[in-house]
Amino acid sequence: MFNRRRITAALIGLIVLVLAGWFVKDGISGDDTKSTSPPASSSSAAGKPGETGASQAKGKVAGAESGLPVKPLTGLPPQAADTWKLIKAGGPYPYPRNDDVTFQNREKVLPAKDSGYYREYTVKTPGSPDRGARRLVTGTGKELYYTEDHYKSFVVVDAGR
Repeated sequence: MFNRRRITAALIGLIVLVLAGWFVKDGISGDDTKSTSPPASSSSAAGKPGETGASQAKGKVAGAESGLPVKPLTGLPPQAADTWKLIKAGGPYPYPRNDDVTFQNREKVLPAKDSGYYREYTVKTPGSPDRGARRLVTGTGKELYYTEDHYKSFVVVDAGR
């Protein structure tokens, strides 16, 4: 009878230790994800919409958590890089009435955010008689999105690549 109690107590103790270890491990990994949130950028362009930050240098791209595909800026048409340079410089924009204005996200393809969160910019389309369908959209959380089909679909842009 004495041995049976010892074995039961040992098994209960082992189960408690395993569960405690599991909860501690889960708590530590949860804290890690919080500490990898994008820090404020210390670059001279700090505060610009959609800028790359230290988090992108670590392989994290702002906006990637949206579930949209991620593409490097170099994988987009060259006019997108031109527009990105204008955004970082604060303009001037080729369509001043339509660029650097609030993007409403009416199509709800991008993550839902408060009004004013997103800004849109024209990406010139060679040969188009008007603004065309291509746009860059920035978020105040440093996200950068590209659409080539006038908001029907988007990709997250990794401006650091």
